[in-house]
Amino acid sequence: MKTEVNLCGIKMKNPVTVASGTFGYGREFAEYIDLNKLGGIVTKGTAIKPWTGNPAPRICEVPGGMLNSIGLQNPGIEYFIQNDLPWLRKFDTKIIVNAIGHTVEEYVEVCRVLNNLDIDGVEINLSCPNVKEGCLAFGTTYEGVKEVTSQVRKVLTNKPLIVKLTPNVTDITAPAKGAEDGGADGVSGINTLLGMKIDIDKRRPVLANNTGGYSGPGIRSVGVRMVYQMSKAINIPILGMGGIINGDDAIEYMLAGATAVSIGSGNFVDPETSIKTIEGIENYMRKHNVEDINSIIGTVEMN
Repeated sequence: MKTEVNLCGIKMKNPVTVASGTFGYGREFAEYIDLNKLGGIVTKGTAIKPWTGNPAPRICEVPGGMLNSIGLQNPGIEYFIQNDLPWLRKFDTKIIVNAIGHTVEEYVEVCRVLNNLDIDGVEINLSCPNVKEGCLAFGTTYEGVKEVTSQVRKVLTNKPLIVKLTPNVTDITAPAKGAEDGGADGVSGINTLLGMKIDIDKRRPVLANNTGGYSGPGIRSVGVRMVYQMSKAINIPILGMGGIINGDDAIEYMLAGATAVSIGSGNFVDPETSIKTIEGIENYMRKHNVEDINSIIGTVEMN
């Protein structure tokens, strides 16, 4: 069986990566799984300078998943270069760095640095609050996505560029087209849905930041729908994510049009989720006599 996929020029041994923010830089999970078996690792969001993140409490469980309002806490690019990247490069897996910023200029600055590092690709998270535009996420409009993508593309000349899109929009195909028209090599989605949990005794939100990103199995059907819609609207590869916890979930995303998938919240429930998902994909291939995993991408037959 052939499980290798080519995600925007990133040749992975299998279509399973781990989603940004849920795997850190891999050190903790290396105690539980063999990182060499992963198709790729998407690192925690990394900025040009350290971010402190949001106040606690910033995680809570909800039906079908969890809410998080971490605030993209990270040690900054220089720390990553000195401490995490050398360690990650010890493993036989692809390294995709998730880049974040508060302004277009910050995205450009961190990607200028990433362009010359020994990594395999860059994913820019356009769900970040744009401090120059009233803290609305960059990724909510065609114009916003295209602007950031095109500016980053000017400096990111040596690495594949993936744009991570927010699902908190009316029409996901608009920002997806913005990414494509801005020069992205691929898109990833979906990121978390905006949610809230209220403590009914205190009559206050549970999270200190009031709202947070909803992730987990509860959002999978939304993610599959959006990946399908994007696959029909753009001609660049899609990294599908949102509620994937096993091989069947991954296959569902690939049938909808995803070239590869990312495991997010599932890593918290079971550190071996990514490995079990790889095994589940292989079991599906054997069961249905699929010789090449690429042959199923986007082949769902609509009613």
